[in-house]
Amino acid sequence: MREKEKIILVGGGGHCKSSIDVIEAQGLFEIAGIVDLPENVGKSILGYKILYTDEDIPLLTKEYKWFIITIGQIETAEKRKKIAFFLEAHGAQFPIIISPYAVVSPHATVGEGTIIFHHAVVNANARIGRHCIINTKALVEHDAVVEDFCHISTGAILNGGVVVGEESFVGSNSVTKQGIFIPPKSFIKANSLVK
Repeated sequence: MREKEKIILVGGGGHCKSSIDVIEAQGLFEIAGIVDLPENVGKSILGYKILYTDEDIPLLTKEYKWFIITIGQIETAEKRKKIAFFLEAHGAQFPIIISPYAVVSPHATVGEGTIIFHHAVVNANARIGRHCIINTKALVEHDAVVEDFCHISTGAILNGGVVVGEESFVGSNSVTKQGIFIPPKSFIKANSLVK
């Protein structure tokens, strides 16, 4: 049996808990520790210690190869972007994390640093960018495009051919008409019908 590679999680809130669940289920990585605010160092999240702060990242990237951003995204992607660029500047690499309970077409493409949660569906010829969150039970239909740093929230439906511009948030249980363009940095409220 191949030894699991170690991964560092950056961010210790609620989104981190859900991410841990997916990482454990995927079974490819061993969580080596969590980066969070200084006041949280020493605390545990689902049995994993918060050991580091942002100041430790330059040293961590010398010791560890793999990192995943486990900070959620609702109003803006700025915090996630800033962390991603800082990690990249120090040589960090980002895996693609896909729940074994998700369905991702072999004809779809998924960018680095993206995490696809339990029971999400990504259909044929869909394209997901870098550092995206495709949350629990979200549906990304055929030929849809989700650009970098987007969060497609729980139960959201992107119908065929939809393009979601970078840094957008698509709220829970929202539904998009097929073939539409959602501009970058959009905020789609929960339960919306987007025409």
